[in-house]
Amino acid sequence: MLRSALLIVSGNATTSLLLFARNLIIAHLIPVSDYGIAATFAIAMAVVEMMSALGLQQQIVQSKDGDDPRFQAALQGFQVLRGVITGGILFLLAGPIAAFMLVPQVAWAYQVMALVPVLHALTHFDTFRMNRHMKFWRMAMTGVIPALASVLVIWPLSHWFGDYRVMLYSIIVQAALIMVISHLVAQRRYWLVLDRALMAQSLAFGWPLLVNGVLLFAVFNGDKVIVGRELGMETLAIFAMGFTLTLTPTLVMAKSVQNFFLPLLSAAAREGAPAGRFDQLAAATLQVAILNGSLMVLVIFLIGDPLVHGLLGTKYAALLPLLELLAVQQSLRVFKTGGAVVALARGKSGNAMIANLFRLITLPIAWVVLLQGGSLVTTIWIAIAGEIMGYVASLMLVHFRLGIALRPVALPLLTAAALLAVSVSGPTAQTLIGASWHLWLIGIMLVLFVLELASMTALRRFVTRRKSKRPNAPPPED
Repeated sequence: MLRSALLIVSGNATTSLLLFARNLIIAHLIPVSDYGIAATFAIAMAVVEMMSALGLQQQIVQSKDGDDPRFQAALQGFQVLRGVITGGILFLLAGPIAAFMLVPQVAWAYQVMALVPVLHALTHFDTFRMNRHMKFWRMAMTGVIPALASVLVIWPLSHWFGDYRVMLYSIIVQAALIMVISHLVAQRRYWLVLDRALMAQSLAFGWPLLVNGVLLFAVFNGDKVIVGRELGMETLAIFAMGFTLTLTPTLVMAKSVQNFFLPLLSAAAREGAPAGRFDQLAAATLQVAILNGSLMVLVIFLIGDPLVHGLLGTKYAALLPLLELLAVQQSLRVFKTGGAVVALARGKSGNAMIANLFRLITLPIAWVVLLQGGSLVTTIWIAIAGEIMGYVASLMLVHFRLGIALRPVALPLLTAAALLAVSVSGPTAQTLIGASWHLWLIGIMLVLFVLELASMTALRRFVTRRKSKRPNAPPPED
């Protein structure tokens, strides 16, 4: 099991590191304003994901029928149908999206992006089915190799174009290779079934995830849309790079937590599982989500400034005053993933949607603040307030809808909150302490992080457990 966990983390980390490197390299090679336009492609991709977030990949892991070949074929058929429809909608929306972002000259690029949902829809679901049996190498291959290729094509694309088109075609290359490799590593032959009954079942399971996809678009990209429209492409480039630096590591760990814990939690939630096993795994999942967010804040505090200077140079110096606040915002966001995974394992796919509603409420407030001449710092504080409310809601939903005790979370959360508060206290500490303020804050944060780790007894018991039952009987060897 430890080997599986390491494979998940290393695969996700390598993929994200390569995409992170791609963004940094492109930011170096093209003007800041062009990188702002390139950042809008990520927003367009978020629109695609928002319109297609029915959780079919999670369903094949969570459902008791996940190993049935016809069930898999029906999910793949629904995926293709949905992908073609989504691609068509994005093609039609390309002009309005470009006009809203005040870059009408790149409408054609959004039309090209309509290929991406179609390519993603043709992905073979064996990469997800094998997760049921804690076999993750297929998933790692479909992530790492396309990401590496999307980095390698940067240099010829930069030579040919030298502007935002470098990002556009790099994304297309990545999407095409994800599809191709998923078929090359599959164990089963690929076939499609259009099953109305299963579509209805998938919609019943996935409609909260679809609504949550809309909310996630707002949560992840609402601020970017507002900043890009009201403050221009250069400011959007700075803001988007801040998101890249702070969100990338948290998404790696959040995705790894879902990939690893969802099969275990789903197995523990099924009939006949040992009593208390689900609650133990749920406590460990909630704790590891807190750990992920806290670790990212600590790392950003330690190396954020040299990271920006070393990787991006003076071109992105305006990012430095925003970096730690963005780190806190993203850490609170990743805290919520623990409750979402626990709820999903019990079929409560609406929990994440409800929690994200609180973040959505803050977006119009942030827009009004910017329209009235407010600063980016103020909008980030508004976002932090929304994330806090959303996280509290996610914990309450886990407690009242699933009956999970929150006592194992209390002390880790208290120390994590203290760590986050210390991380953003730099200006006050500088006034009170003087020149050595940074060293003092590092020392305090390290102590708080050690106390947080020590308080995570459920996670520690899970890690030190020598034997762990597999969720299902293994499939034939591949």
